[in-house]
Amino acid sequence: MVVSGRLAKQAVPEAFDTAARGYDRLVGANPGYHAHLRLSARRMELPDGGVGLRLLDVGCGTGASTAALLAAAPRARIVGVDGSAGMIARARAKSWPASVSFVHATLAGLAGAGVTGPFDGVFAAYLVRNLPDADAGLRDLLALLAPGASLAVHDYSVADSRRARLVWTAVCWSVIIPSGRLVTGDGELYRYLWHSVREFDGARAFEHRLGRLGFTDLRTATVPGWQRGIVHTFVGRRPAG
Repeated sequence: MVVSGRLAKQAVPEAFDTAARGYDRLVGANPGYHAHLRLSARRMELPDGGVGLRLLDVGCGTGASTAALLAAAPRARIVGVDGSAGMIARARAKSWPASVSFVHATLAGLAGAGVTGPFDGVFAAYLVRNLPDADAGLRDLLALLAPGASLAVHDYSVADSRRARLVWTAVCWSVIIPSGRLVTGDGELYRYLWHSVREFDGARAFEHRLGRLGFTDLRTATVPGWQRGIVHTFVGRRPAG
């Protein structure tokens, strides 16, 4: 579905079905992509290698974020979920320990797919920006957390920095969109990526959004490399009381 010449957010999971075949190849060419996911997962500060913890990786895609969460908490049980059947198929085809499982479901459809809380931590990489209703999605994530458990949102945010907006646009139109078109035969999803990042909350506004919706102990940090000031980790907790 395209609205006003742009891919609509409701159509993003289906668009990723088409992109799934070349997705790992594209993100693998992005310097720091996997290292930054691991950094965000570590920022959740999960104790004891995840012993006894049940974790959710929502919007897991082909499993890159799941691998990052597994590296941060190798002894936890991890459930990866994604709304794209193509991406989930790619994730399942990889080698995983028995403690990792995958479910094809949207965030709104988790309960219907048998995925229920509470979870001892939730990792959401490149997800919230793509939700049709970000506030409703974040409320759902808060409800999935055990009291005192943490959410880490890993995503692009450039609204607070003119430099970040300029770098993001230059990289999108010189590298990401042409590469996406070359690998998948269609650049529509990658043009959507450019628009969606430019229109997403600034880091301060997103942290404020998390606080307004009930998350506490909020922390925000960026990543090193060319994506400094572009990719951020937002960490918050469900109140313990």
